[in-house]
Amino acid sequence: MGGFAVTAARLRQWWADLLASFWVRPALMTVAAIALAEALVRAEGAVWLPEGLDGWVYAGAAGGARDVLGVLAGAIIGVAGTTFSMTVAALTLASNQMGPRLLRNFTRDAGNQYALGAFLSTFAYALVALRSVQEAAETTFVPQLAVSVGLLMGFGCIGVLIWFLQHVAASISVDRVAALVHQDLESALDLVARPRGEDPPPPRLPEPLPRDAVPLKAPGSGYLRVLDHGALADWAAAQDARLDLVVRPGGFVFPGSIIGHVSPAATREEAQARVADGMSIGDARSVEQDLEFAVRQLVEIALRALSPGINDPFTAIGVLDRLGAALCGLAGRRLPAGEVWRDDRLRVTWPAPDYEGLVDAMFHMLRQNAASQPSVMIRLQEVLGMVAEVEQDPARRVVIRGHLHLVRDLALEGTGDAAARTAINQRHAAALAAAG
Repeated sequence: MGGFAVTAARLRQWWADLLASFWVRPALMTVAAIALAEALVRAEGAVWLPEGLDGWVYAGAAGGARDVLGVLAGAIIGVAGTTFSMTVAALTLASNQMGPRLLRNFTRDAGNQYALGAFLSTFAYALVALRSVQEAAETTFVPQLAVSVGLLMGFGCIGVLIWFLQHVAASISVDRVAALVHQDLESALDLVARPRGEDPPPPRLPEPLPRDAVPLKAPGSGYLRVLDHGALADWAAAQDARLDLVVRPGGFVFPGSIIGHVSPAATREEAQARVADGMSIGDARSVEQDLEFAVRQLVEIALRALSPGINDPFTAIGVLDRLGAALCGLAGRRLPAGEVWRDDRLRVTWPAPDYEGLVDAMFHMLRQNAASQPSVMIRLQEVLGMVAEVEQDPARRVVIRGHLHLVRDLALEGTGDAAARTAINQRHAAALAAAG
């Protein structure tokens, strides 16, 4: 049980990556369509339909059945190839404005995968059914049930094509992309943030790093995607050991670098193996435990919108609204403390993100790039003021007030318009009042 628990993080990440792969659902649908075609061919002549339905079954000759299935297969694969090639071209152009996440959202979207699966499965179904059509002097076989179901699948593909075109047109909208990234951020917050008072506080203050602690080396290189700290804590409790990690989900692990320490020193070899099993390292970051990754994706949309080539402050304002909504949703909840206790002993520590770091990731780069956009800076102050109204934690309000001062000072430096300066000062005063 212990070895399986340590690999749970890797299994969860593997399953999430599998579901996000563009080929899994289409492949399963294609296999199911092939099996359906074989079953209907074998059932030909052994199934009696209720009265009234037999009139809807294909009743043509073998030549007509061959033509129907051949046209169906050719038309479907042609439509699928043309439609998806044009879609990828449109997404490539749109991603220049919104970043590469647009392509990732397209490939992991279940609707897009099912649409491709509908086309490919219908094509495969028609080929398998076509293979069974026989027309010879000795014997003639026409899979009437299979041809009838193939026609239904062809009409269904027409509806899928209409839906797919509408879906793609909506998915390349910047508001839609921002909404999807915001959903990722909300899901990540739901996974790691807990209501205050739900879990008991640690039995006592964290202890300093033990004197006999020895370093642990990185098992590979790449981004740390998921850390199974619960399983590591169970192992440490069983060994009466302590793990102090210096990497966190979202950080890049360099080969051969020190990723933490373990004490006592006698457990180093086993700890090295357990930590390697408890980490999921990959080529790209994941939002499952990495809050700042989802935040930076939203921020990147705003930064691209504020670039001189695009100059779209309204998109940046929309991103600010979603960042503010995420912070309001975090009010009343606490972020992970970066430590796991077992049996009143500290077993695992890691550098978990805190509220100040999260807010810095949201607003530092946005503020710096929007200094010459009074409308964005004014909205930033309004968003911070609304967050301060919802947030009751005094320490978090101090963080918000600090950002309010930074925004006001930079906004005044970035504009000489008297009306804009007046509005900036007014919003700053109102937001400070809300922040207490």
